Amino acid sequence: MRVSPLRVAMVAPVAQRVPPARSGSVETVTALLIDGLVARGHDVTVFATASSITRGRLHAIYEHGYHDDASMWPWELCELFNLTAAVERADSFDLIHYQAEYTPMSLAFSRLTSVPVLQTVHHVPTQPEVTLWSRYPEAPFIAVSQAQADLLADLNVVATIHHAVDTATLSFQSEPDDSLLFLGRFTAGKGVLESIEVARRTNRRLILAAAENDYFREVVAPLVDGQQIVYAGEVEQAGKATLLGKARALLYPLQEAESFGLVLGEAMACGTPVAALDCGAVRELVDKGVTGGVFSSLDALVDGLPDVMALDRARVHARALDRFSPDRMVDAHIEVYMKLAGRARRTERTA
Repeated sequence: MRVSPLRVAMVAPVAQRVPPARSGSVETVTALLIDGLVARGHDVTVFATASSITRGRLHAIYEHGYHDDASMWPWELCELFNLTAAVERADSFDLIHYQAEYTPMSLAFSRLTSVPVLQTVHHVPTQPEVTLWSRYPEAPFIAVSQAQADLLADLNVVATIHHAVDTATLSFQSEPDDSLLFLGRFTAGKGVLESIEVARRTNRRLILAAAENDYFREVVAPLVDGQQIVYAGEVEQAGKATLLGKARALLYPLQEAESFGLVLGEAMACGTPVAALDCGAVRELVDKGVTGGVFSSLDALVDGLPDVMALDRARVHARALDRFSPDRMVDAHIEVYMKLAGRARRTERTA
């Protein structure tokens, strides 16, 4: 896509560095977007921690993130100061894009500057949240899935853009091991207990990979036997790619809806099919019978798991490259940026 260069302020979360050393879907996707914009000749200033690694021009007011430093609280104030640093320099940009880790506090600045302030939220918003955000009905949002866009129906959703995965580091594995994989936070909503149940009912080995937390220690750890149910800990990016590529299938039995589910695309990019429950954005991301299975119940998932594991891994990989490539995501964002920046310029000329 050939367009005039834009001056973009990309406000990343300051919970941790961009990209993350381990887990962190928001930071991972933001890093891919920044690098893609710079590769196309756009001038991107990144507001993130000083520990971040980016092709953009880094502006940092914190050395590291509040996930690594308990003294950096309240976290809301850390995020607010990072965002404010971009707004204070608004005249230097054509657009400010706020990647909201938790809440789009950027809305409060959208009427204080003539530069467009664009919001992307990365969670499933509740109706009270959307009602509060609707005090700024003109503020533009990007939804990360149609499932999320439906929840943001009362707001100004200017585009729905699926996340990308780092296809350069997630290599295709044609010969997997015989194990299943759960990769995600240890919470009840992620379905880790259901994944363990699937492994036991199908008599298959299951690897659990995520950071240890209270839920793991109190609920999950007693079920880990080191043989059939194995805990691998929280892995770095290279280790994650290896685990994803070696799995026969990724289990994703969500109990609570999610706005996207980056691990689905990451698994597919390695050629690994997905067995998931029909929840949140899953049906948008998994092509049934091609890249995995989408099931209405855990019983159905258990029954359908052999068919999922039998899917053509080369076809799974090829479909992931088409659907979750960084180029696609970057091009879609540039289109939105150009429209918003052009509209702002026309408004300024009229004024």
